[in-house]
Amino acid sequence: MTITKRVTFIAKPDGIEKMKELLSAMVVPSKAEDGCLFYEIVQYKDKPEKFMAIETWRDEAALDGHKASAHYAIYKSSFEPYCLKKYTDELEVLG
Repeated sequence: MTITKRVTFIAKPDGIEKMKELLSAMVVPSKAEDGCLFYEIVQYKDKPEKFMAIETWRDEAALDGHKASAHYAIYKSSFEPYCLKKYTDELEVLG
């Protein structure tokens, strides 16, 4: 069963550009991973401090592989100083 997640980030006012840089750097290597079906980062036009990562993985093993990747480790160790709030929703894809 596929896993789709929506991760929302609210950047600190002085951290918007750094959050954009860190999150954007995740797209290409994440899409290249085995089991990545979809991976995009969006930034809200009307709220530039708000970002959302939308990702779909083939299965739990693919998601675990993503979490063990070097680019994920860089993001994970770097984003907190620039982020005011982070929350995750796991979505169920119907059909």
